[in-house]
Amino acid sequence: MDRRGFLKQAGAWLAASRLLAAGSDRDCDVAVIGGGVGGFAAALAALRNGMRVVLTEETDWIGGQLTAQGIPPDEHPWIEEFGCTAAYRAYRNAVRAYYREHYPLTEAARERVNLNPGNGSVSRLTHEFKVSVAVLEGMLAPYAGSGQLTLLREHVPVAASTSGDRVTGVTVRDLRRGVERAITARYFLDATELGDLLPMAGVEHVTGAEARKQTGEMHAAAEAQPRNSQSFTYCFAMDYLPGEDHTIERPRKYGEWRDYVPKLTPPWTGRLLSWTMCDPQTLTARQAYFDPEPKEGERRGLNLWIYRRIADRANFQPGAYASSITLVNWPQNDFWLGDLVTATAAERPALLDRAKQLSFSLLYWMQTEAPRPDGGTGWKGLRLRKDIVDTEDGMAKTVYVREARRILAEFTILEKHVGADMRAKITGKPRAEVAAETFPDAVGVGCYRIDLHPSAGGTNYIDVGSLPFQIPLGALIPRRVENLLAACKNIGTTHITNGCYRLHPVEWGIGEAAGAVAAHAVATKQSPKAVRNSPKLLADFQSKLRRQGVELEWPRIHAV
Repeated sequence: MDRRGFLKQAGAWLAASRLLAAGSDRDCDVAVIGGGVGGFAAALAALRNGMRVVLTEETDWIGGQLTAQGIPPDEHPWIEEFGCTAAYRAYRNAVRAYYREHYPLTEAARERVNLNPGNGSVSRLTHEFKVSVAVLEGMLAPYAGSGQLTLLREHVPVAASTSGDRVTGVTVRDLRRGVERAITARYFLDATELGDLLPMAGVEHVTGAEARKQTGEMHAAAEAQPRNSQSFTYCFAMDYLPGEDHTIERPRKYGEWRDYVPKLTPPWTGRLLSWTMCDPQTLTARQAYFDPEPKEGERRGLNLWIYRRIADRANFQPGAYASSITLVNWPQNDFWLGDLVTATAAERPALLDRAKQLSFSLLYWMQTEAPRPDGGTGWKGLRLRKDIVDTEDGMAKTVYVREARRILAEFTILEKHVGADMRAKITGKPRAEVAAETFPDAVGVGCYRIDLHPSAGGTNYIDVGSLPFQIPLGALIPRRVENLLAACKNIGTTHITNGCYRLHPVEWGIGEAAGAVAAHAVATKQSPKAVRNSPKLLADFQSKLRRQGVELEWPRIHAV
C-alpha cells in the first residue's frame, strides 16, 4: 500500500473509531483502560486470541511513552537479537519499514539492516513519534475494521463499580464531548499511566517508597515514604537553524528555574540549568555539553544534542531536512517538586503546569544564556518543533511518567530477585556469575538497570546494576480482586524494582502477558490465579505464550 492509501485507510479507521465512541454502553470480553505501551500490547494480545476488546486512551495518540509522551525507546543491549516478544520485534521492524517506504533515505541508510533514523546514542531506534503512531494504528487496524476492537480515544476513567471481589463496570468520560460511557467486561486491565483505576475499583495498592524493614532491599528508604515517587517530565522536540532567531517568549517562571539549585540527598552538583550534571551512578559532577553542529568523528563526552536525536539529517537525501531533530528529556527538565501519583485531581494541574514551565525555561536558557563550546552564549536558532509532537504549545501531548500506583500483588518483585549487588550478596557468588531469580510463573522477560530518577521526597538518583530478569505472572495479579490485572508499570514491584520494570520493551511485555492471560482466562474459564497456582494450567498457558512468540527465559548474559 502506498502512503496515500495508508493515510486514507488510517483516516477511515479514525472516523470509524470516533463513530463507535458516540454510542452509550460498551460490552466486551476484555476492557483495557489506558492506551500506552502496556495497554496497546495488552489489547493486541487479547485481540489475537479472539477476544472482543475495548481500549481507551486519554490522548488522541495510542502508544504512551512511544508517542504521546515523546520518549524514544530505551532498550537493552541485545534487543536486535533476543530479549523481547515477537510482537514487539514486529513493531520495531515495521518502524524501519515505514521509513524505507515513505521517507527519502539515502541509499546507505536504506540498506542498513538496523536502521536508526535519528542515530541517537540512547537507543538503536530513535525516530519520529508520528511513525510509531502510524505503525501501532496499522497493527490494530484489522481488528477495528472487523468490529472486534472498539477504540475510545480521549477517554479517561472516572469511576468503577464492584460486587464483592469483582469489578462489574468502569465509567469513562469523553474529554471532547463531556459525556460518560459505561464499559462492562469479563476482565479489566489497568494500563493507565498512574494506576488511576486501582483506587476507583478499591484495589489494594501502594505508592512511593517502601521502608527497608518492609522489603529488606539494600537501596530502600529507611522509612516508608508514600509520597516519594520518581520525577516526571514534559518532553519536547527541537531542531537548529543557524542564523535564524526562534527564541520563545520568556517563560513566566524563568527566573525561578534559572537560579534553582536542587535540594536533594545526596546533594546535587550545582544549578539545575547547567551542562554540569549529577552523574546518576556516582552522584558526582558529570560534565556534558551541547553542540547542535557536531563535527563528524568528534567525541568530547556526552553531547545532549545527539543523546535522544530522533532524526539525523545525514540519513536523508540532501534538502529533505533543514536540520536534524532532537528530543529533550534530560536531567535538566525532570520535575520532582511534587508527587503526581498521590496528588488529587485538583492538585495535578498545578504540578503539570510547573513541570511545563521548567521545560520551557530550559529551552529559553539554551536559546539565550547557555554556555556554548565556542565561548559564546545561547543558540537563537533552536526551534521548538510543535509539529513533531502535534500540540499547540510544543510540549508532548502528555507528561512522561516513570512511576505509578502499584498493586499489592500475589507476588512482589524485590531487589533481592533482580539487583546485581544484592543477588551477589545473598548467593555468595561473584557479581559476574550471578543471575536473576528464576520465576516458575514467568510470562515474559525484560532488562534495564535499576534506574530511579530524583524523586518527590528529595532523594537523588538511585541507579544500580540489575540482571536480565523475568516477568512473573504473580506480579500482574492483585491479591484480592479477581478480574482486574495490572498491565503496565503498576505491577507488583517496589519503588526500587520499578526502576528496571518501567521502560518500553518491559512494559510491552507486561501488557502483552496481561492481555494474553485475560484472554486465556475467558477461553478456559479458569481465573488467572488458578492458572498461576496449578502446574498443569500454568504449563499450558506458558506453552501458548511461547507459540505466540513470547520469550520466557534469558540465555546466560551479564548484568547491566
